[in-house]
Amino acid sequence: MYIRRTHTNNSATGERYSTFRLVANQRINGKPRQVTVLNLGRYFAIDQNDWPSLCARIEALLSHQESFFSIDISDGAEKEAQRIVAQLLARRAETRVEQPATFIDPATPSDAALMSDFQCIDVDSLGLTRPRSVGVEQLGLWAMQQLNLIPLLTGIGLNGSQLSAVIGLIIARMAKPSSELATHRWLGECSGLGELIDVDYEAMQLMALYRASDVLWKHHATIEQQLFARVQDLFSLSATVTLYDLTNTYFEGVSVGNSKAKRGRSKEKRRDCPLVTLGLVLDSSGFVRSSQTFAGNVSEAGTLETMLNSLSAPTNALVVMDAGIATETNIDWLRSNGYRYLVVSRERNRQFDVTQANHLETASGDSVHCQKVLAEDGEEVRLYCYSEARSQKEQAMTQQFSSRFETALDKLADGLQRPRTEKRIDKLWERIGRLKEKHHGIGQHYVIELQADESGEKAIALTWMRQPVAGSIATHPGVYCLRSSETDWDDEKLWRTYIMLTDLEAVFRSLKSDLGLRPIYHHKEERVDGHLFITVLAYQLVQVIRRQLQAAGINDSWKTLRDTMAGQCRVTASFRKQDQGAIHIRKATRAEPTQLVIYRALNLNPEPGGISKTHT
Repeated sequence: MYIRRTHTNNSATGERYSTFRLVANQRINGKPRQVTVLNLGRYFAIDQNDWPSLCARIEALLSHQESFFSIDISDGAEKEAQRIVAQLLARRAETRVEQPATFIDPATPSDAALMSDFQCIDVDSLGLTRPRSVGVEQLGLWAMQQLNLIPLLTGIGLNGSQLSAVIGLIIARMAKPSSELATHRWLGECSGLGELIDVDYEAMQLMALYRASDVLWKHHATIEQQLFARVQDLFSLSATVTLYDLTNTYFEGVSVGNSKAKRGRSKEKRRDCPLVTLGLVLDSSGFVRSSQTFAGNVSEAGTLETMLNSLSAPTNALVVMDAGIATETNIDWLRSNGYRYLVVSRERNRQFDVTQANHLETASGDSVHCQKVLAEDGEEVRLYCYSEARSQKEQAMTQQFSSRFETALDKLADGLQRPRTEKRIDKLWERIGRLKEKHHGIGQHYVIELQADESGEKAIALTWMRQPVAGSIATHPGVYCLRSSETDWDDEKLWRTYIMLTDLEAVFRSLKSDLGLRPIYHHKEERVDGHLFITVLAYQLVQVIRRQLQAAGINDSWKTLRDTMAGQCRVTASFRKQDQGAIHIRKATRAEPTQLVIYRALNLNPEPGGISKTHT
């Protein structure tokens, strides 16, 4: 074998470029001929000095025999040799068992398995090469098929190369969430996704992933709309309940070129980094209806109108949201635009009459007491809720904050008895003010006095007394209030509908922890938008998988499911034959019992990619 370079002129532009081919000498009809074994394309990057050792290494791998002389080959050429051999073996495969559409129990011999192929081989020559994961990839492709995602992407104008890159980006976000740079490496070196969809990710340029992300973001509104319509049909969902909330994530770097990268209140406590905010509108089952990115310092309350206008939510839909967005202005806007609402009240004054309350029980067996109060105008209802579990948590928090605050006051008072300690009253009040700010508002429950000396300028003593403010967390721990336009609903229906909002918090945890929402390494605004949108699409596929598995009684988190499926790989087993030839067999490892349970629930073949055999 050798490598041939051919110079070509572009007929349209006149540009001169080179193409490369792997060529072998073969005897055809008794005559020697030069046959192109593989087209290597325009961007063959191996140095010409390494071509002889590369070809020698390819021949050694194909024959599954070590060379009589050691082959001095660079790391880059060795990697390219492995890639070329994998392509040649795939193209020369003589027998291939295609993957059936439905589940086949590996314990039951298939028709192909019954067609025995006996070979005389050297057992000691066994070599196992190119392990590539396929378990999570198989689930991701199944979910794409359920949502008709690939026809959808083709319909909006993505070509074959862009489609391959988008599939790789989304499934990589499900299986190995990270940056696009790490995704490019994972697709080429660790994943068998390319085998399952017949794409050579090792030859794909990194820039192809970035450009695919850009194209995907341009059509994000259409994709979200059509995906949710498919989800509604697939699971017979009702679109009458809308959950809305925001989260933010941080950048690695300063992101000077991104107008949305702003410093704000980070939910991961990364005050040292600029942020970007993601807003999600979901239905009651947890599927995303719409997403939007905002600046990192955006006011939560100011995003509602933008999101719901772009959503085109059905008339009279119920909007559920937390206190951060439930301003009086937003509630008035919901009323005037025909939306119903159920929100967490922003009122700070807590009240609760246990004699007027009804008892409810949560799924975990905890007790909740609800007191329904109708407004005087009859157009709104308030539901005051008391949770015993929440009460214990808030009492513990209050006790902790109080203890720290009192310790700080005692330390300040003791300091007044020591020389060289700041005793000016104005400075001491400043220190007390900082203490109140630091200890989560606990200072409002204390009456603090400073006793001045004869001059009236210096303090000689500090005294304090705990005096809880009525209607606060100190006097009513475990109490919160809901506001709703649903005046006809009973206590239980109001409360259980509100509980759906806690599912949205689980969505954000999944996006951040399981699907790589944080951190963000991009600087350009459109790249950041594309990165977040890919995470949202990956979440949609995860929801499809988990919902189907839940119907079969499998309630594992996505992290657990991913870890379970990550162990299955495709490997190539190579043997020397008695006639000095070689046989290469590529197939998936046998599914473990825990993996088989998942495959059965989704009606999938436990041997992704089938079996290919090649004789050389």
